[in-house]
Amino acid sequence: MTTTLVTGGTGTLGRLVTERLAGAGHEVRVLSRHSEPYAVDLREGGPALDRAVTGVDVIVHCATTQTGGDQKAAARLIEAARRAEVPHLVYISIVGVDEVPFPYYKAKHAVERLVEESGLGWTVLRATQFHDLVATVVRAAAKLPVVLLPSGVSDQPIEVAEVAERLAELAVAPPAGRVEDMGGPEVLAFTDLARTYLKATGKRRPVVSVPLAGKAYRAFRAGGHLAPERAVGKRTFAEYLA
Repeated sequence: MTTTLVTGGTGTLGRLVTERLAGAGHEVRVLSRHSEPYAVDLREGGPALDRAVTGVDVIVHCATTQTGGDQKAAARLIEAARRAEVPHLVYISIVGVDEVPFPYYKAKHAVERLVEESGLGWTVLRATQFHDLVATVVRAAAKLPVVLLPSGVSDQPIEVAEVAERLAELAVAPPAGRVEDMGGPEVLAFTDLARTYLKATGKRRPVVSVPLAGKAYRAFRAGGHLAPERAVGKRTFAEYLA
């Protein structure tokens, strides 16, 4: 059995990875800013981070923030992992980080490069957006009398538990480099996803497509964030909402 450190282990994805590994009999350390005994702000590092990584067989790096700091956090984690001679680092990324010039995607791609150049054994898995993120976006848009969404943009949401299961498998396997992407079972226009949400929640709103400007929007329209050839997910967005 392995000893695994899961960063962001109390988050949406990390919590499920932790549950699966622990359920399989592995020792799991949960690292987050407020989770004792491994309460660490990865952007700061320090002795607590060194204690967290000492003696682990694999790190599953799920911690992330859209407010900035992912690269600094990854650099601190990698430095500590090198000192502790951790054999394997698994990182969860996003489909399209190398194609869509969206700030958060750029940061995730930069972290991928740090992982690849770390000198550690490494595995990187990219997945499409989780169901709950799509639902959050649509829920916010549905607060207005008219649901306004970017024209021509589709998405391929995936069940977070399915991604967690795959990460748990990768954590107990040898380092594999960049593995095949995971995409949800359906590629649907964002307007159709919104209508599915409205129907499931019993709301009535007109859905209007709005053209936007910018390189990131053009990349989303072109489907740079999709993986239709890797539609391996099982649970649909409608089933998630139900």
